[in-house]
Amino acid sequence: MFKLDSEAALLKAFRPKDRTHVEVSPDFTFPLTVHDYVAWPHPGGGRVFVVFATKGGAPTGIAFETNGGSSSVPQMCSWCHSSAVGTSVGLLTATLNSNKRVGVMVCADLSCANKIEEQANLGGYSPRPAMEKLIERMGRFASDALSIDLSGAGR
Repeated sequence: MFKLDSEAALLKAFRPKDRTHVEVSPDFTFPLTVHDYVAWPHPGGGRVFVVFATKGGAPTGIAFETNGGSSSVPQMCSWCHSSAVGTSVGLLTATLNSNKRVGVMVCADLSCANKIEEQANLGGYSPRPAMEKLIERMGRFASDALSIDLSGAGR
């Protein structure tokens, strides 16, 4: 759990090159207490944003572009491992540098937490272990694929 005291603190979680693309949800009121992560779509579509913090790490934001499209073949989210047909799971991409984008197959609306909680409720077990693994996977993508320092240094 972490707290974002202001819109400026939320924007600081993103890399400088991503901040110009971030439009903060009008539904947010600050200070914003985040239990695992917070995700929201750009109001005009085409982008989705996520802010999370790994254990001992600083709040980290990723600005994704969505690719739309649909599939009649079931796809599995790389982060929460839920499966779906259609546009529920899709490729989200983020800028690595001016020449390269990297992507990950995840829940298109980043609703992984809801799916994890639903499965845990149906199965009668705690969602905490799965939620912790979800945040670890988000952190691994940010660190390994986007070279983001999860400690917050350099942002």
